[in-house]
Order: sequence, then structure tokens, then C-alpha cells
Amino acid sequence: MRIIDLRGTRLTRAEMLAAMPRAEMGTGEATELVRPILDDVRSRGAAALRDFEEKFDHVRPHHLRVPVEIIRQALDDLDPQVRTAIEESVRRCRAVSASQVPHDFHTDLAPGARVSERWIPIQRVGLYVPGGKAVYPSSVIMNVVPAQTAGVESLAIATPPSKTSPEGLPDATILATCAILGVDEVYAVGGAQAIAMFAYGARGGEPQDGDVLCDPVDKITGPGNIFVATAKSLVSSMVGIDSVAGPTEIAIIADKDANPGWVAADLIGQAEHDELAGSVLITDSEQLARRVRDSLDERVPRTEHEQRVRTSLGGRQSGIILTDDLGQSIDAANAYAAEHLEIQTADPASVVARIRNAGAIFQGPYSPVPLGDYMSGSNHVLPTSGTARYSSGLGVHTFMKPVEVIQYDRQGLEDLAARINTFAVSEDLPAHGECVLSRFIPDPYDKSTLPDQEEKAGLL
Repeated sequence: MRIIDLRGTRLTRAEMLAAMPRAEMGTGEATELVRPILDDVRSRGAAALRDFEEKFDHVRPHHLRVPVEIIRQALDDLDPQVRTAIEESVRRCRAVSASQVPHDFHTDLAPGARVSERWIPIQRVGLYVPGGKAVYPSSVIMNVVPAQTAGVESLAIATPPSKTSPEGLPDATILATCAILGVDEVYAVGGAQAIAMFAYGARGGEPQDGDVLCDPVDKITGPGNIFVATAKSLVSSMVGIDSVAGPTEIAIIADKDANPGWVAADLIGQAEHDELAGSVLITDSEQLARRVRDSLDERVPRTEHEQRVRTSLGGRQSGIILTDDLGQSIDAANAYAAEHLEIQTADPASVVARIRNAGAIFQGPYSPVPLGDYMSGSNHVLPTSGTARYSSGLGVHTFMKPVEVIQYDRQGLEDLAARINTFAVSEDLPAHGECVLSRFIPDPYDKSTLPDQEEKAGLL
């Protein structure tokens, strides 16, 4: 891993942000590849989806929408120990999600003047569950549970066909997890084509599809590769998205007392995801940095995905940041704004209190990132690529929208009428003022108001 030495420097905010290790993302090239996919799915529906699955996943699914009986059978065939682990993950995620549900409220500003806020669930959501180098039944949980808790009434899941399924069905554990959660609208569709299906809907192409294969959704959530992220960005003008996710990443703030073997293991664990995954150690201890590198030298050759890990750890997106002290380490962590931030210091709680930017914070040596990936009850769909500076991870709030309700009576509006008119005239929008004044001052030139209406309104 390369060394980024910040010791003895006084960096401006811009310089600190520029010093952080980041993956290079070829979004321009991805856009050129993705846009025709979106257009083709929009035009040809299910036929285009099958063509792209055959091209990219090397299988032509007979059933693009997985039959319910196959989903149920996957649950029947699931290893009991895996089922127990999934159910415990669901239980914990439901408990945390239940505590996140926002509550309606109102504010009374004066007699007859009330503003309320209602939290309304999004009606239909498309949840993307990635495949590729690994399968992620955990992502099914992280998407579905908060959506269900929010009250979303229509959920659809898209996930790529399994490379081991000649029929083009998704991974059986993913299907079993859908069954545990009670989700039966599941599509064997991956990549940018799945995002197009969600955004535009898709008409059927073969008898088993029906006339309409998939109705369009109101919002798309879930992580994916660069093509999925690019597709989400391109459709975001017509459908909501959670974020445009980049490669996964971890940062670890560690001091001289941290266990170097544990730190090395955690860096490897994140690098295992993808060659572009970022693994960053931030420390004020040069001795710890040396010991972590020594541990990496011993551990990496023994890990199952050695080459993937080596590529990730050796990339420009990874590195060891050396700082003068813990304060500078915290500054670096806030600039990096990691998707996952571990705190392995003598007093982790005091460090957590000073962190402003992170997708999720893992406090202390016994709270490693995989705990959050699977079983902590927190959500593992988190902001990447520094976007934690202004955004947050997936949660119940992702699937709800606050809507204000303005409720004034006659007196409440009349008390403000003159001021509203003054404000409107000052902005050269006199008709705005007239909207208010017309409720209290009859217009002698307007013959549309009948005398009995005026009398009922109290204007005569």
C-alpha cells in the first residue's frame, strides 16, 4: 500500500480533499455504453431484456419474472443454518428500522394558522440487488426491510441470473431471502437493463411475460457496478434514486495501541469486494503502519481472492495516511468521508464525537465492518466516493417523503393579507397579492361571483 504522508503540513480544505485516495471512474465511457441499453429496453421491453441478459450474463432467461413457486422452493431448499442467520439479520434490521420511522407533526403559528407535515410512503419501489463477483442476499434485507417498514405498498427486486443456473434464474439464496421477506415480484434481470426496466416499465415479449412484464417504479435503490450507477444517474430525471454509488471503501483511524493484525484483516476484508475497492488506514503511528504492512504481507497470500485483494490494496484508491496526531487523523477522515469508518483508538467514543462525515461509523475494535454488512441491524447501503459529506445511508427515510399541509382559516389569512400583498408587489408579482386580497375585497368588475356566494362568504 502506498504512503500518503501529511505530517508537518498545513493543508487547506481543498488540498486536504485533493490528497485523499480515490478510484478513477470512467463514467464517460460507461455513459456511451449504457444509454443505448436504456433506449432499447424502453423501446422493445422484454425482448430487449432477454437479448441483454444473453449478451452480458450469457444466459437467456425463459422467465424474466421468477415464478412464485420457484421462490418458495428456494426457501424450502435453503440450508437451515443459513436460514437462521438470514432470519436473525432480518429481525435486527426490522428493530432498527422501526425506530427510524418519522412522525407527523404540526405547528400552530397563530389562531387559525397551522402548518403540518405528513410523512408519506413512496408507492412503488424497484430494489436492485447486485451479482457479479459475489451474491448478496444481505442486500435484499437492507433494501426490503426499511421499505416495508416505511409502508411501501409495491416492491420489485431485480438481480442478475446466476452463472450456475441454466434456466437463467437468480441465486437460490437470494430467492430464499425474498421468500422470507414476503417479496414475490422478483426479476432475473441485472445491470443497466434492470434499471431501464424499473424506470420505464417493460411490456411483455413472450406468453409467460403477460402483456405487461413490469410496471414502472417511483424510486430505484440499491448498489451496483459502474454501469448500474451510470444507468441510475441517467434515469434520475424521471425516477427517484437513492444515490450513484461508486466502489466500496473503508477507512480506519488507528493509533499506536491498535492491533495491527485486526487492522490488516479489516483492510483485506474490504479489498475482497472488488479491484476498485478502497482500503485506507489513517494513523499517527509510523510503527503501527509498518506492523500493518508486515501483517498484510503475511495475510494477503493466504486469502482466497488474493489477486483481487492485491489489485485493490495496490491501487490509487487505497493507501496509508500518516498524520502528526489524532486531530489530523480526524481531519483526514472527515475529508475522506468514508463509506465505512472504523475507529480503533484508545478512546473511540471521543473520536466518534468529532466525526462529521462517514456513511457509517464502527466504534471500537469489536465493531468491524462485516458486522454491519450482515448482522448489526444497521444498513449496509451507504454513500461512497466522498458523498458522505452531504448524504446518508439507506433507511426508512429513503422510502418516505415529507409533505407539508397548510391549513389557515379566514382569520388566519386575513391577519396576513396586507403583508403578503406588500411582499408580492415588492417582487413585482401583484397577482400573487390579488390571490389573497380577492378573498376579502370584492372585485366590482368580476361578474363570476354571485350575490349569494358573496353573502355566504361574508362579503356583503
